Amino acid sequence: MGITLSGTREETLTKDRVKLQEPPLYKVLLHNDDYTTMDFVVMILEVVFGKNTAEATAIMLNVHHQGQGVAGIYSREIGETKVAEVHQLARKSQYPLKCSLERA
Repeated sequence: MGITLSGTREETLTKDRVKLQEPPLYKVLLHNDDYTTMDFVVMILEVVFGKNTAEATAIMLNVHHQGQGVAGIYSREIGETKVAEVHQLARKSQYPLKCSLERA
């Protein structure tokens, strides 16, 4: 504490620095199946995940050839929302497209 020129007491406040931990990230995966069309997967990647056509096509081909592909990496809550949105759009279009969440 110090005394200012006006005679009032001045208090210095100190804050303990709290280290904030970043939330864990999760990969949203698309899985290959024999029924969902490649065009539909590209559309999902563009609409739900904001990919451009070239990125979406590359991910779709990875899903097709490798059996699965990473659509994006997000916090758990956002990833869960993306998975639900993919499943909803796939059901609406009568495709069995599987989408899952895996810790990155």
